Amino acid sequence: MDEKQFKNELDEAMKLFQKRDFEAALNKFNTLLEADNKNAHLYNNIGLCYANLGQNAQAEEYYKKALFLDDKLVETYINIADIYYKENRLWDAIELLQEATARIPDNVALLHYLGRIYIEDKRYDDAIDVLDTVLELAPKNFDANWDLGMVYFELGDYNSAIANFEEVLKYIEDNELIYYQTALAYEANDEVDKAVSNLLKSISVNEKFPLGYKRLGMLFMAHGENEDAKEYFNEYLGFDIPLEEKEKIQKIIDRLG
Repeated sequence: MDEKQFKNELDEAMKLFQKRDFEAALNKFNTLLEADNKNAHLYNNIGLCYANLGQNAQAEEYYKKALFLDDKLVETYINIADIYYKENRLWDAIELLQEATARIPDNVALLHYLGRIYIEDKRYDDAIDVLDTVLELAPKNFDANWDLGMVYFELGDYNSAIANFEEVLKYIEDNELIYYQTALAYEANDEVDKAVSNLLKSISVNEKFPLGYKRLGMLFMAHGENEDAKEYFNEYLGFDIPLEEKEKIQKIIDRLG
């Protein structure tokens, strides 16, 4: 197979993969492997096909063959770690990613994924260290700020959580969930006005965001502002929520008079 034919066959294999025809893509990649059995990317792609077909053992085998040929293939480390994560093999994922980051120390993607696995394993101090490194390497990585914010929120360090969520909001202003989580951090930090402000922004961004209305109702009720509380609770009742939840909220409204 000459170079031009190899490229054409590779393009066809990638198109099949993108169409999610993983069986056909796998056959193509295997044919290409016969022509170039030292190509780490082909082993990685075959692993991806197996992974998407739900055959994780075969996928892992081919990913490891890829790394044997090229031990700096970032995407392959992430692909293997993804298998381990899905199989709840968190320690295996951590061990692999620690090895990868030792080998490729300044790769943001590897470090960030390691940080997220640390979070899943509740190794929060390790997660903070790694995510801080990510932000040193990529100061505008707002995903890392979000993850750090969630860690600090979990640890009860609401000031640090708020600081990180506010960093995210410098880059994303049209996401109701970010405003909502920021509001929860402000509320936990006894900054009610800022909590209300962020909740109002959440429903301004998405007027069909029920959690924002419910939380506003709860906050206003907690501070004795019953008319405002009833307004937002009534808005909340207009959403498609479970009957049991509707009955609970209706009882709260009735008690408010």
